[in-house]
Amino acid sequence: KIIVGQYGEIIGGHIFGSDASELIGEICLGIAMEGLAEDIIHTVHAHPTMHEAIHEAALATQGRVIHG
Repeated sequence: KIIVGQYGEIIGGHIFGSDASELIGEICLGIAMEGLAEDIIHTVHAHPTMHEAIHEAALATQGRVIHG
């Protein structure tokens, strides 16, 4: 889950599971760069990988989930 503020800015996230330590970095980078969920949505994520879950979480902030 990606948590966004009023203007779509990334302010936090929740990740759990065996690959959590590899996935949290993208959310941390988004917070550090004051990025928007839209920035993650427009980032290319390799398929098939666990990193696609971050893309899905960003889409979910806008109600646009592909695999829900």
